[in-house]
Amino acid sequence: MNVCLLNDSFPPLLDGVSNTVVNYARVIGERGGNAVVATPAYPGVTDDYPFEVVRYPSFNTVKTLGYRTGFPFSAAAMQRLETFSPALIHSHCPMASTFLARELRALTGAPIVFTYHTKFDVDIRRVLKGKLLQESAIHEIIRSIEACDEVWAVNRGAGENLKSLGFSGEYLVMENGVDLTPDPVPEAELRRLDDAWPIKACAPVFLFVGRMLWYKGLRTILDSLLELKRAGEPFTMILIGDGDDFEEVRAYAEKSELAGDCVFTGAIRDRALLKAFYTRADLFLLPSVFDNNPLVVKEAAACRTASVLIRGSSSAENVTDGENGFLTEDSVPSFTRALLEVCRRPELAKRTGENAAKTLYLSWEDAVDRAMARYREILRDRPAGKKGKPTVTDKTIEAIGRFYRLTSRPKSDDLP
Repeated sequence: MNVCLLNDSFPPLLDGVSNTVVNYARVIGERGGNAVVATPAYPGVTDDYPFEVVRYPSFNTVKTLGYRTGFPFSAAAMQRLETFSPALIHSHCPMASTFLARELRALTGAPIVFTYHTKFDVDIRRVLKGKLLQESAIHEIIRSIEACDEVWAVNRGAGENLKSLGFSGEYLVMENGVDLTPDPVPEAELRRLDDAWPIKACAPVFLFVGRMLWYKGLRTILDSLLELKRAGEPFTMILIGDGDDFEEVRAYAEKSELAGDCVFTGAIRDRALLKAFYTRADLFLLPSVFDNNPLVVKEAAACRTASVLIRGSSSAENVTDGENGFLTEDSVPSFTRALLEVCRRPELAKRTGENAAKTLYLSWEDAVDRAMARYREILRDRPAGKKGKPTVTDKTIEAIGRFYRLTSRPKSDDLP
């Protein structure tokens, strides 16, 4: 099975969706299939993977969007992808990736699966000014998603959020896995963490992993920690990741007199080191209502670390308060109470973390096996392409496909 995977973010950018695409491509290859990843170009990047990565032109929008924006009109990239002869196209981002997927479908006839990972409307409202412009952009993106042959959501909350934005079709829940294995980290490696970083002895360790963006709930974390400190509770807060708001977040911690309690590591690409941090933590903190079924919660669970999440958020799906995680209201007092309880009852965090490993952990091998089984069903049962009256965008994409075909054919003078 030849599968073309597309996403607007990919290493060197580290986020949950880029991690997803890397692991889809890896497992597809391990299962005897062939995967190629199409993604925007980054300056100076060398792609050293057991699968092919096709980079197409991009321009720098890292400061506004957090990643480079692809320009999905590359004849060279499209010719390579057409030569790959995908049986199925799988897009993981509704922006340039899905537009390019539709171009490739026009050339090859391969059906498109789209996975809804992230609340793209939040970024649109953050970047674009004016309600009319925002709603127009969201409408066009939803139309592009509806043009795909099948839509997946990473959990039910994500799917219902997509519906709330105007998506009129059906979706299938297809969970993501994690690449951190549940085997324990040796005690010697955990001791090395304590030696290398200013981690307080005999005090709870809290952890955040992700992009440093305020809407991830970072202000709630820091404000709650300040209340914890005022209550006389010692702790160490480790924040792993980078992002647009990194310097502001660190400055806010210093202003709140939390500098001696917070460790900002920046992005960590060493997965073994990241696993050690997850294991060393007593609790993983994610008071975010933005994320859809974030991988970091499952990564923490793989390391027997429970998460503190916002009740009713998509991140909290499948989490039962006090059993395999902790749920709070979206407020500093409520979040603080949860942290205080664990500080005073450390055995509670340990028991809850063990349950999280049993109930929330899912390996990438199992997740992609399920996805590949569905790929085969799609190829068996469903024709490529949406039926109905074609839109202007559909006609434009078909025209682009015809242009690619004409420009990629050898001229008569070149034929033997």
